[in-house]
This record gives sequence, structure tokens and C-alpha cells, in this order.
Amino acid sequence: MKRIQQGFTLIELMIVVAIIGILAAVAIPQYKDYTAKSKAASALASLNSVKTAVTICAQEKGTLAACNDAAAGIPSWTATPLVSAISVDATTAKITATVPANAMGNSAAGSITLEPSLGGAAVLWKIEGSAELPEAVVNALKKNNAASATT
Repeated sequence: MKRIQQGFTLIELMIVVAIIGILAAVAIPQYKDYTAKSKAASALASLNSVKTAVTICAQEKGTLAACNDAAAGIPSWTATPLVSAISVDATTAKITATVPANAMGNSAAGSITLEPSLGGAAVLWKIEGSAELPEAVVNALKKNNAASATT
């Protein structure tokens, strides 16, 4: 008598489940890093108006001093889910953005700092993340230092 196959055997199903488990174990941490990096990019994008205003002020005045308020052209800023507050230092024009807890996978509130320096006609920006932010976010922010000149 001929036997017709009725479905998958238990071994075949267990192999498929094991393969899916291995793929998930690799994919989930990568997905978390990817989403954290995209949130860091979004936070930096939300600071662009302030960064541009500081750059214009510094280029017009030739100094970074007093590039921190509305009189210097710094726009008003509205909090976002990724950045709860910003401040611009009065003497160095260093921009500090406060990142609330759990915004980028961080358990405690952290910060992103953008430190300008005048380099001829360009303003060079050094971007850093605090230790409270995930390592993937800090590394993504550091990568932005290489191409962060604004003219």
C-alpha cells in the first residue's frame, strides 16, 4: 500500500523553529541599534535650526561669544519626544540638548553636545553624546564629527 504524506514531521517543525530562533537572536539586537541610530539622527536634525543660527551669528560677529539668544538670531525651540530641552552657552555657543530617559533606549536622561569652533570662514562642530546614551548612539554621533563643518 502506498502511504500519502499528511504533513510535516515533528523533527522538521523543530528544525524550522530553531532556525527562526537563531535568526531572531541575531536580528533583534541589530534592530535596536538601528532604531537608536535613527533616533539620534532625528534628534540632530531637530537641532539644525539652532546650529545654523549659531553658525551665522559666529560668522557675522567673528566670535562665538554672545551667540546664545534671540538678539543673536537664535530661534525659539519646541521640545520633541527625543529632545526635551536645549541650552546655548553664552561664551562658547556650545549647544547642549537634553535627551529624556527611554527616548533612545537610554535608562536615564542623557545629553547631546554640539561644540563649535571657528576655523577661518567655517564653523567646525564637535558632536558628542553622554555616557547615559546607548553605545550605538554615541558611536553614531561621533561619526558625524568627520563631516560637520558648516560654511
